[in-house]
Amino acid sequence: MELHELLAARRMVRSFDGTGVDENQLGDLCAQSLWAPTAGNAAGVRMHMVGHTLVGDYFEVATDEEWRSSARRAPGLQRAGAVVLVTSQRSAYLDRYGENDKSSSGLSDERSWPVPYWHTDAAMATMALLLLLEERGLAATLWGNFRREQEILEWAHIDGEDLFASVLLGHADGNDVASASLERDVPQRSSRVKRVEP
Repeated sequence: MELHELLAARRMVRSFDGTGVDENQLGDLCAQSLWAPTAGNAAGVRMHMVGHTLVGDYFEVATDEEWRSSARRAPGLQRAGAVVLVTSQRSAYLDRYGENDKSSSGLSDERSWPVPYWHTDAAMATMALLLLLEERGLAATLWGNFRREQEILEWAHIDGEDLFASVLLGHADGNDVASASLERDVPQRSSRVKRVEP
């Protein structure tokens, strides 16, 4: 499949059939996703795989009982075949930009980054993973880091890293609850591309 076809086909799927995902295959895909660009070759992005048998434990930590019992998407999401926690080591970037060839940038000070590249690199690697999963016929959705970050990191025994997001993945069951966001009237893609005129 061509890249433009993968981009067009990729969708966030939020209802899985409960079957596990081959962890060796997933590990390979995670490693491949780390070919994504990384500022200063800092290599600060990490992928932590949560296997099928631990998905329930992940949801116990990442959510609360009220959400699990009332959210309309909760049952389908909790049937994910695996979860990937995407993290970044901000210290890797601060250290890298303090090295001789980068120190003149002043970016060894965290406050000097208008856009923190540890988040940017994590986003690029996450998009690469979503496309690789699509290519392999696996469904996935991005679970944003909106709450319970420290609890998730502690549960996964991750230290010195920031949680960017979780990728829930597996085999779609065809029962996805459509997002209300899809009903929004948004500008055409081509209209969001502008030419700069001097």
